[in-house]
Amino acid sequence: MLSVNWSDVVNILNTLKPYLIALAVIVVVALVAVIAVMKVSKTRRKIIRSEVGLAALLAITIVANLICTGPMSTLLTLVSGKGTITDKTQNDAEDLGIQIADEGIVLLKNNGGLLPLDKNKNQNVFGWASTNPCYGGTGSGALSDAYDTVDLLTGLKDAGFKLNDEISDFYKDYRADRPEVGMWEQDWTLPEPSVDKYSDSMIENAKDFSDTAMVVLTRVGGEHIDLPTDVSKVNYTDNSEDYQDFPEGSHYLELSQSERNMLDMVCENFDNVIVVYNGANTMELGFVNEYEQIKAALWCPGTGQNGFESLGRILDGEVNPSGKTADTFVADLTQTPTFNNFGDFAYDNMDEFTIDKDDPFVAGAVPHFVNYTESIYVGYRFYETAAAEGAIDYDKEVVYPFGYGLSYTTFDETMGDLKEEDGKISVDVTITNTGDVAGKQVAELYYNPPYINGGIEKASTNLAAFDKTDLLEPGESQTLTLSFNVEDMASYDYQNEKAYVLEAGDYEVSLQTDSHIIVDTDTYTVDDEVVYNSDNKRSTDEVAATNAFDFAEGDITYLSRADQFANMEEAFAAPTNCSISDEAKAEFTNNSNWKAEEDKDAVMPTTDAKNGLELVDMRGLDYDDAKWDELLDELSVSDMVDLVALGGYQTAAAKSVGKTNTTDCDGPASINNNFTGVGSIGFPCGVMIANSFNEDIAKAFGDSIGQMADEMNVSGWYAPAMNIHRNAFAGRNFEYYSEDGLLSGKIAAQAVQGAADHGVYAYIKHFAMNSQETGRWLTSMDWANEQAIREIYLKPFEIAVKEGNAKAVMSSYNYIGTQWAGACNSLLNMVLRDEWGFEGFVLTDYFAGFGYMDAERSIYNGGDACLSNYDAGTNYIKNTDSATTVTNMRRAAHNILYTVVNSRAYDEKNLTTGLLLWQIILIVVDVLLAALIIFLEVVTIKRFRVRSQADKAAKELEAAKVAEEE
Repeated sequence: MLSVNWSDVVNILNTLKPYLIALAVIVVVALVAVIAVMKVSKTRRKIIRSEVGLAALLAITIVANLICTGPMSTLLTLVSGKGTITDKTQNDAEDLGIQIADEGIVLLKNNGGLLPLDKNKNQNVFGWASTNPCYGGTGSGALSDAYDTVDLLTGLKDAGFKLNDEISDFYKDYRADRPEVGMWEQDWTLPEPSVDKYSDSMIENAKDFSDTAMVVLTRVGGEHIDLPTDVSKVNYTDNSEDYQDFPEGSHYLELSQSERNMLDMVCENFDNVIVVYNGANTMELGFVNEYEQIKAALWCPGTGQNGFESLGRILDGEVNPSGKTADTFVADLTQTPTFNNFGDFAYDNMDEFTIDKDDPFVAGAVPHFVNYTESIYVGYRFYETAAAEGAIDYDKEVVYPFGYGLSYTTFDETMGDLKEEDGKISVDVTITNTGDVAGKQVAELYYNPPYINGGIEKASTNLAAFDKTDLLEPGESQTLTLSFNVEDMASYDYQNEKAYVLEAGDYEVSLQTDSHIIVDTDTYTVDDEVVYNSDNKRSTDEVAATNAFDFAEGDITYLSRADQFANMEEAFAAPTNCSISDEAKAEFTNNSNWKAEEDKDAVMPTTDAKNGLELVDMRGLDYDDAKWDELLDELSVSDMVDLVALGGYQTAAAKSVGKTNTTDCDGPASINNNFTGVGSIGFPCGVMIANSFNEDIAKAFGDSIGQMADEMNVSGWYAPAMNIHRNAFAGRNFEYYSEDGLLSGKIAAQAVQGAADHGVYAYIKHFAMNSQETGRWLTSMDWANEQAIREIYLKPFEIAVKEGNAKAVMSSYNYIGTQWAGACNSLLNMVLRDEWGFEGFVLTDYFAGFGYMDAERSIYNGGDACLSNYDAGTNYIKNTDSATTVTNMRRAAHNILYTVVNSRAYDEKNLTTGLLLWQIILIVVDVLLAALIIFLEVVTIKRFRVRSQADKAAKELEAAKVAEEE
C-alpha cells in the first residue's frame, strides 16, 4: 500500500507552483482571446477559437513535458521501478524471522523450572497487551501491511497451547480500537481494564481452566517521539480516565496502576505466574521479584511479522532460549546517569537564530541542546564501575545485567590461557552442555583496564569479544576462539596526549556469563605505555586518530570515576544554565549565517568533456584510479547539481556519463518501497537481533534483505541503524541494537556484508549521536567530550566501516557541538574518510531544511547528497559559478558514482541505461498529441479555406443582388 506523507505532498505542490501558475495563465489568456473575438464575424470567430484551442493544447503539452522531465521526473522514475519478491525468497525470510526470535527472546527468570510448559498446555493469558502486542515500532521502522502478521495469541496456539478464549475475548472487546493519531504522533494510552471489570465467574473459570497464568505487558516506541518520562505531561488523544492511570509523577516504562492492580489480582489467584515483557525499551522489571507467584519472566522485543511463533516454541520447550540482554535493566530509570539530561532543552539566548516563520515544520523554533554529562559511563559501564568503586549498591540498582540470559539447560565454561601474537589477544573457551536438553550458549569476554585515580576515564568492565556455540546436545562440548586486538583496550585521552593511549599495567581479561558475573580471569600485562599518535597509529586506522571534536566539549561537568565518582550528583543533575557561551555562539552556523569560503587557489574543474567514457567503464576500478578524472571531466554541472540535490530514495541519473537512476528504500527491519507499494517481510527489531549475540544470524539477516532488495530492483537500503541506547526512553531504540558499541558494531557489520553480497549498499545510520527523537528538527546541539564520542557513539560506525566495508552513510539531524552532523568536517572527513578509510558517499537524513540543512554547506564539509526527490529549497546548489563549489560537487559526484557503479545496479543482468517505461510512455503520448495537433491544424485550415470561399461567394452573391436591385 502506498504510504502518503502529506508534508511531501505540500512540498511537491510548492515545487510545481510556477508550472501550475503557467497553466492557469494559459487558460485565462485562452478565455480572454475567445471573449475578445466574440464580435468578429462568425467564420473568423470559429477559426480564432480553434487556433486558440490548439495553441492552449500545445502550451499545456509543453508545460506537462517540462513538469514530467523536470520536478516530477524523479518521482515518476521511482514509481516505475517495480520488482517483486519470489515465493522462495519470501519463505526463506519468514523462516529466518522465526530463527532470529528463537535466539533473541531472553529468559529472565525461571524459578523452580516452571518453564517449559511442555506438559501444561492450557493457558490463561492476561493483559490487554496480549491482544495488542508490539511487533516493532512506528515511523520508518514500521512493518509493511502487505503481509500477514502472526499475533501473540496465534503464536501460542500454533505451538499447541489451548488458550482461555473468555479472557482473550474480554480484552478484544475492551478498547479494541485505539485512537487515531497523526504520522508524527504516538498514542501513549494503555487501556488496561480495571480489576472491577473482571467478573468473579471469569476468574473462577480461569482457575478451573489452568493453574498457571501468563501476564503480557507491552511498550511501543517510534520515530520522532520519545517515550514520556513524565506521563502527567502527555496530551492523550482520548481523555477518558481509564487511559490515564499512572501514579503521579510516573513515567511510561513503569507499571501503570491498572497493570499493577491486574498483577495483584492474578497473583492472588494463581501460584504460577509468567510475565512476558514485549517491547524494545528496557522497562523497570523489579516487580517480577516482588511477587513470589511470578516464577518466570521473558523479554520479547518487537517480533516482526512472525516472531511470535518463537514465543510459543520457547514456552512449549520446542526451542531452548539462548538470547542475552543487549541492555541493562535497572530498578529505577529516574536514577540513571542520563535521565535528567535527556529531553527538551531550549537555549534562552539564541533568539537571533529563530527559525523563519514560513518554515512548515519548525517555524519559530530556537536552537536546543543536550548535555552528555555521563561521558563514557553509558549502560553497564556505569553500573559495573560504580559498583566496583563502592558508589552504588549493585543489587538494588540492577535487575538484569547486560549480557544476561537463562537457558533450560546448564553449561560449564572454561577459559584457556591468553595468547598474544602480532598484536592480537586470543583465548580458547570450551563450553559443555551439562544439562538434560540441547541448547546454545554465548561466550562473553570482557576486560578491566588499570585505572589511575583522576587519570583517563575508564570503565571497569568492557565487552571485548563474544561468540555463540552451535546447538549442543547434553554432554556435548564446543571450543570457541575469542580474539581482539591489544590496541582495542586503549582509552582515548582527549586532554593530554590527544590520542588513544594504552597505559602500562595489568589488564584483567575475564570470561563472564554477563557483565557482572565472572567465570574465570587471566591477566595481560602492558609493560610500557603505548601512545597511538602520528608516529604509531593503530593498525586499523589509515591515519592516527587525534582530537577532532574539541568544539563539542562545551562548558559542562562530566561524570568522573575520580574519588569513587565524587561528582556523581552534580553530573546527574538537570541543566541549570540554558545559555550558550559567547564563544560557542560565535562558532555556531545555520542557514542564516553560514557563508561559503572561496578557495583562492581553486580552479574551475573541466565539465562536459567528450572522453568516450561512461560510468559502466568504471566498475571494479579503485576509487583513486586515474580514469575517474577522465570520467568526472565529462560530467555536466546540471547533472552534478541533480546528483547532490535528488538523493531521496534514489540516486539521480546523470546523462552526461550514462549513469542510470537507482532506487533506494527505507526500513531497518525490512525493505519497503513507498512509491511502488512493494515491501518485504518485517523482521524482528534490531534489539531482538542484538539479543541473539549471533553474528551469523546478523549476516543472514543482511543477506535476506539484500536478496529481497535485488528482486525488488532496489540498490540501496536505509539501514542498519546503530545509534547507542543512551537512554531507555529514546523512541527509536527498537531500531538500534544496544547500549554497547562493540555488540552494535559487530551485528551491524555483518548485516552490511550480507546485503553487500547482493550488490546492495547499506546506509549505516544515523551518523552520529542521534540518541533521542525529542528536538531532532530543532537544531539540537549535542555536547560531549571527545572520549565519549569516540569510545561510545562512533564505535559501532567505526566497526561497520572497518569490518563491514560499508559504502554508504546517512548523517543525522543533530548538531555535534556547534556543527550540524551533515556538514561536520571533523566527522565526515577527518574521522570517517581520513582515519577510517571510508570510500563511499554520505547522504543526509530526510531533507526538509529545518533552518539548518543546506546542500552547499554539506558538500563543503564532507556530505554528498540530500535525501529529497524534489526541490526542497536548499537542496539545490545555485552557486555554480564558484570553482570551489563545483570542485566540491565533483567530489560528491565521485563518491556517489563510485558506490553506485560497484553495486547491483551495474551488474550486467540489472543494468538498464536506456529509456525508462514512463519516458517511453511520455514520448508516445507526445507523438500522438503532436499528430493530433497537426491533424486538427490541417482540418482547421481546410475548414477555413472552405468557409472563406463560401463567405466570398456569399459576399459576391450579396453584391450582385444589391447591384441588381439598384
